[in-house]
Amino acid sequence: MNEIALQYVLGIDIGGTNLVVGAVRTDGRHVVGVHSQPTGASRGPDAVIADIIAMGHTTLRQLQAEVAGAEMLGVGIGSPGPLNTTTGVVILTPNLGWTNMPLRDRIAAGLGLPASLDNDANAAVLGECWVGAGRDKSCVVGLTIGTGIGGGIVLEGRLHHGASDCAAEVGHMTINLNGRRCGCGNDGCLEAYASGPAIAARAVEQLRAGAESTLSTLVDGALDRVTAATIYEAAAAGDELANEVVRDTALYLGVGVANLINIFNPDCVVIAGGVIAAGDHLLVPLRREVARRAFRPAVDACTIVPAELGNHAGVIGAARVFMLTQIAGTA
Repeated sequence: MNEIALQYVLGIDIGGTNLVVGAVRTDGRHVVGVHSQPTGASRGPDAVIADIIAMGHTTLRQLQAEVAGAEMLGVGIGSPGPLNTTTGVVILTPNLGWTNMPLRDRIAAGLGLPASLDNDANAAVLGECWVGAGRDKSCVVGLTIGTGIGGGIVLEGRLHHGASDCAAEVGHMTINLNGRRCGCGNDGCLEAYASGPAIAARAVEQLRAGAESTLSTLVDGALDRVTAATIYEAAAAGDELANEVVRDTALYLGVGVANLINIFNPDCVVIAGGVIAAGDHLLVPLRREVARRAFRPAVDACTIVPAELGNHAGVIGAARVFMLTQIAGTA
């Protein structure tokens, strides 16, 4: 067996809802010992970091049991931010309640391995660009749509971080000057219209105004249980309101993606997160809106595709960040 087949990097994906850890082979084609569990941020950072370290040790043991002679090179961590990739410090994570947390060094010490830190959305997009939907592309812009909307920009295989590690906050581009209030404090952000909770909120507003829909039946009348996933399910079954909400979501995302295409002229835009469960109900009108708004040569040069790596994207991408920084010596 060749040397690369035995070299792995531990990937850690930290989310507001779940923690995911796995061992990623350095060609990105094999992931071992993936474990996931709720983040439990309300317990405080010490408890969450202790869980991450315990999950890391479990994955390391599983790797050794499954791949004889495997070598673990280090740890890549993807975390919500803003953060400082040079110092490895998480500056602020509103959903986790962390401030000035030296996350990289604490995890490195707990696992006894060198580590790198990057934004979780950056990592997911980099994973897709490496071995997923954006592979073999030179300029990739990705959107990760979940509780919020994150993003990543990959140029010639490397993440673009900007002057202060804040590049690709695509969810906070303004798409409506006097629009809905976003959690960031701004008005009219893309995230305020097309994130998972925003999609659900728009549907619930119409239901409470008297709109008829099978959505109410799906949640037994408890409208606070309506989620984006519920809406995609109802849309697939032909529900008129759900389809309207999905179409409107596609239009909002189309405005945002058209802006990104006009600015970056990418050859690929990757859409990740639960929203892709809507399939062509979302992607067809999204592409149509982009074609209507963006410059034709830029649209013709760009494919808009759903992500391929699912819940492994963040783990794979975090491992790739480590490879590009620590192993290449560019940190």
